[in-house]
Amino acid sequence: MTKATPTAIAQNLDIINARIPGYQGLQMLLINSQGIIEQILPMTTVFKRVSSADLPVLDVAGDWISLGGVDLQINGALGLAFPELQADNAHFLPKITQFLGNVGVDGFLPTLVTTSIENIQRSLSIIADFITSQTADAQILGVHLEGPFLNAQKRGAHPAEYLLPLTIDQVKRLLGDYSQIVKVITLAPELDPTHQVIPYLRSLGITVSLGHSQATAAQAQQAFKLGATMVTHAFNAMPPLHHREPGLLGAAITHPGVMCGFIADGEHVTPTMLQILLRATSGLFLVSDALAPLGLPDGVYPWDSRQIEVKNGTARLPDGTLSGTTLPLLIGVQNLVKWGICDVERAIALATDAPRKAIGLPAIATHQPANLLRWHWDETTKELTWQRLLS
Repeated sequence: MTKATPTAIAQNLDIINARIPGYQGLQMLLINSQGIIEQILPMTTVFKRVSSADLPVLDVAGDWISLGGVDLQINGALGLAFPELQADNAHFLPKITQFLGNVGVDGFLPTLVTTSIENIQRSLSIIADFITSQTADAQILGVHLEGPFLNAQKRGAHPAEYLLPLTIDQVKRLLGDYSQIVKVITLAPELDPTHQVIPYLRSLGITVSLGHSQATAAQAQQAFKLGATMVTHAFNAMPPLHHREPGLLGAAITHPGVMCGFIADGEHVTPTMLQILLRATSGLFLVSDALAPLGLPDGVYPWDSRQIEVKNGTARLPDGTLSGTTLPLLIGVQNLVKWGICDVERAIALATDAPRKAIGLPAIATHQPANLLRWHWDETTKELTWQRLLS
């Protein structure tokens, strides 16, 4: 991971000559004494802050400034898988939020993959308690349930014995008393011929993402009409794009308002296919899909009742099934630029602004806390690095 040393900045600060995703030309950001973005103004604006002429000024000389990343699909870190949360390991959560903050993440959705309902509800209970007292590190924004309503033919590394039929009764049984902290649920829409589950989940305020699915384009389009607005790890665990049956992904790419998460580790999807995806739609956001060994060295690690082997940040089951990565979210930003398939501005936005948009949060703007990253593109080395601007 390439990361520059954090630079401490004072409150009541003017940041000048900054490039900001979504803004034209060089900008200035005015940070007030509470550490809030007070104004974002073009550098062409003639402006003098009224309060004092002696405020510190940080000239970033054309570097990019963004909010921190938001990871909508992360399965664990530092050796802890979120579906295995229990009373005797809950003390890892503050360590994980601190670690994620250190690798540039402002917010995340702990992702619970398919397991027993008892395990899921135990994890939900512990996360619900933690949310009430979480500190200023990376914030838990809710929970992503990736399963158990998945198509067995596209379950990937999800254990078949815990898959459930997609009915409202089963959804209620799964959510129990914790629907208020579930932000996203991944499901296979073809499992519900009644078309009742997606509207029910939307009525609870839960974002529905399609994934681990054999859905045809027509079935996916029906799901989008019912209220699904996301796709989980595009290309993975779904039929490939086909010129006579575009499938779930083809329907998503051509449907306005649908956003697709994708993994940019070079293993889940080849850079060439990612380039096609990036050219085809603007409705994209990066996810890490990182597993519990995130933050630990390569090696063999337990994964539910099985084991995974991590090599060069890629995790596989003993039979070779791809199960995830152990690379942090912002590595994906750097990869997209390194592979030459994405410019710096879009790559940064894919990990910072776009995931926020996918779950209804604002992109960088005034009145937000100035939890900022500074990105530097080195024309000589062709390397993109980042650092936190800490208050």
